[in-house]
Amino acid sequence: MSDKQTGTGAKPQPVKAPAASATPTAANKAPTTPKGPLPEPIRFFGTTWLNHDGDYTARRVTVSIGSLAAVAASCLVLRLAYEGLQLAAVGGFVSITVVVMFAVCSALAFGHTWGSFTRRPDPDRQSTLRGLLAIGFIGSLAAYFLRSLKEAPGESLHRRTYETALAQYTRRTTKRTGNPAKRRPRG
Repeated sequence: MSDKQTGTGAKPQPVKAPAASATPTAANKAPTTPKGPLPEPIRFFGTTWLNHDGDYTARRVTVSIGSLAAVAASCLVLRLAYEGLQLAAVGGFVSITVVVMFAVCSALAFGHTWGSFTRRPDPDRQSTLRGLLAIGFIGSLAAYFLRSLKEAPGESLHRRTYETALAQYTRRTTKRTGNPAKRRPRG
């Protein structure tokens, strides 16, 4: 029963926390921050690209098959759209224009996507090309498929960036040997 129900008006006694043991448990340990730079994760691969560990090979096979299936499905959809234009009898000029537009946009999207695997794209240029990349989605998917046959798409760029960051971190954290005041002057 509570104090209000008994009418005693006595103040409740504070509950003492149990004494902490001398050995910390896993729940009491603070999370440790890893030393040095962390590798940047890649879509569908996470950080397995760094050491090619875990299920990296299975992921590469899955990404290759998935992107090839997406290219095939996209080509089928475009074929159906082209047949729809033929059924609508819009004329030869419109049909040729649509085919040329998708071919040119796919070629440009392929080149842009392929280049983005080896160097970081400019964000301003990326935003202006958004429409072209959307129209040329087959080219982007084809570039993703071909790159996944060699490595995780973007792996070489991420590896180069990680190794540069790791080298900079190592240079910053290495201990100097000797007393710099005792060095001979250059010249």
